[in-house]
Amino acid sequence: MTKLEFLFCVTVLLVSLLSAVWTFYTKYRLRKTMEHMAQMIDAATMGTFCEDVYDESLLSFIETKLAHYLAASKNSAQQVSNEKENIKKLIADISHQTKTPIANILLYSQLLCEKDLPKESRTCIEALNQQAEKLNFLIHSLVKLSRLETGVLVLHPEIRPISPMLKEVIAQISPKATKKGIRLEFEASNLYACFDSKWTAEAIYNIMDNAVKYTPAGGNVSVALLHTELFARIAIRDSGIGISEEETAKIFGRFYRSPRVRDSEGVGIGLFLTREIIAKESGYIKVTSEPGNGSTFFVYLPAAQP
Repeated sequence: MTKLEFLFCVTVLLVSLLSAVWTFYTKYRLRKTMEHMAQMIDAATMGTFCEDVYDESLLSFIETKLAHYLAASKNSAQQVSNEKENIKKLIADISHQTKTPIANILLYSQLLCEKDLPKESRTCIEALNQQAEKLNFLIHSLVKLSRLETGVLVLHPEIRPISPMLKEVIAQISPKATKKGIRLEFEASNLYACFDSKWTAEAIYNIMDNAVKYTPAGGNVSVALLHTELFARIAIRDSGIGISEEETAKIFGRFYRSPRVRDSEGVGIGLFLTREIIAKESGYIKVTSEPGNGSTFFVYLPAAQP
């Protein structure tokens, strides 16, 4: 090997060695920076983050920007927390301030209904009582919905059988169904799921109440259970007026009411509340329908073993 070749080999070796050292050092600095940023994010998550003083290097500049962002995020989180507390107080005030006046209106209107009044006066009193009941329902529904959306009201899902809860709902809806001559069908099943019994019962009641309301006299409403791989499915079928395809995506919206049923009683909040409840239990809801051929609502709850 000549002297020139030897020098060339040594140069290549030194360049390779320096390149490896520089690569290792760069990766080391980058890893340290990433670890430091991760610690900053963890501190921000735990609420213990405080901004430090950094030098003027590029990496420190990035760290400073991240520190400013995390500080701003912390302030935003505090503002959200404060607003949430204010909403809690507002909901409590609305609930408290409206409960007594509405209760008094209902009480006095019922007392007046028991009096021997002229027919015209009785008609007005009955209308007053009906509107007071509607207002009472609306206020209670809005308060429930606000509590769910702001996290004031927390659901407590537990593993339990579904059939007892459905039997309670059917018992509640039976008087309305009987009055319209609608047949209710339900076959109990030993199926378990993870759900909050009280709030899920309210969600199912909202669906069945609509089924009875929009099913003509002499129709039928059936409830069936089915176990799937991941969910326990509750199918609620009716022989009612049905829903058009373009409306199936809208019926779960807040205050939405189909133009075909706007003359019927209702405020358009029941199905929205139902979807919120089921979603908070890690479930979901679907609907299939055809105008004139009834509707089927499918409620999916996380399946469980006793």
